[in-house]
Amino acid sequence: MNRPSVTAYGAGRMGRGMAICFAYAGHKVTLVDSRARDDVPAYEAALDAELHQLLAMLQNLGMVPDGASDILRNRISYCPHDAAEAALADTQFLFEGVPETEAAKTAAFAMLDAHLPETAIIASTTSSFLADLVASWSRFPQRVLNAHFLNPAFLVPLVEVSPHAGTDQTVTDRLVALLEGAGKVPVICAASPGYIVPRIQALAMNEAARLVEEGVASAEDVDKAVRYGFGLRFAVLGLLEFIDWGGLDILYYASGYMQDAMKNDRFAAPDIIKAKMDAGETGMAVGKGMYDHDGRDIDAFRQEKLRQFTEMLKMNDALRPPVLED
Repeated sequence: MNRPSVTAYGAGRMGRGMAICFAYAGHKVTLVDSRARDDVPAYEAALDAELHQLLAMLQNLGMVPDGASDILRNRISYCPHDAAEAALADTQFLFEGVPETEAAKTAAFAMLDAHLPETAIIASTTSSFLADLVASWSRFPQRVLNAHFLNPAFLVPLVEVSPHAGTDQTVTDRLVALLEGAGKVPVICAASPGYIVPRIQALAMNEAARLVEEGVASAEDVDKAVRYGFGLRFAVLGLLEFIDWGGLDILYYASGYMQDAMKNDRFAAPDIIKAKMDAGETGMAVGKGMYDHDGRDIDAFRQEKLRQFTEMLKMNDALRPPVLED
């Protein structure tokens, strides 16, 4: 199969993770070093050792067949900074992963603008800068967008794809197709601080830390609660699916109770929940909530989710057989 080549501009942790991700999916990957180095041979040797180590780990995990790690490693090539111009000239998809400073990013885009073909797609992997700002650093903003991988990039399926208002729709479509072809699960989100996952997890992690701070529970018990309650459920049901599953009214009243009991507005229900309560759109039981469930076989949906939940329990050694003897 003729798969497009992929270039990662920046040969650090993110670049290496993406290189393994795309090599795993059959792509040739070029890791272009964004830094001029006096010790190129030593750096390349260290990079090679780390790639072999990561691929050996994937082999030990059963993701790579015995003897196949060399095939994947040979799909990844390293290009030092002084040879970057030639490497960029034939690039179709470029993932920018230089350090998270404006100086490093603007310098990178000056290089990319000067040497990439005008048809190349540039996806920044930044977690700090919004897509509209990133695009302003390029002379070709229509081909620029963000693609936020979650570490480790070669394991976590999710990629948060964030175009700006001026991103050409075909650019977004082509990037999504590339990611899906590589086994990733891309989601589209507007240029907003924290994307989706970091925004949610920042709140959750801070609240977990507050529980320890307030003496509500030990760190060990908080994490046990997350692993065997919060985490297991939300690996099967998304947060918004869960709202509809139990009933949006439960969240509404629980939020009011928590807001009053904790005397803190951080627990208040957002306006969208209040509006749906007023409209009677309280979830699956009435056919509409955060989702429109019209036409859905609710019983079949519940059965399938419970099947998936049972599988999660088995995977986590959290499902005991019933006691059948009195």
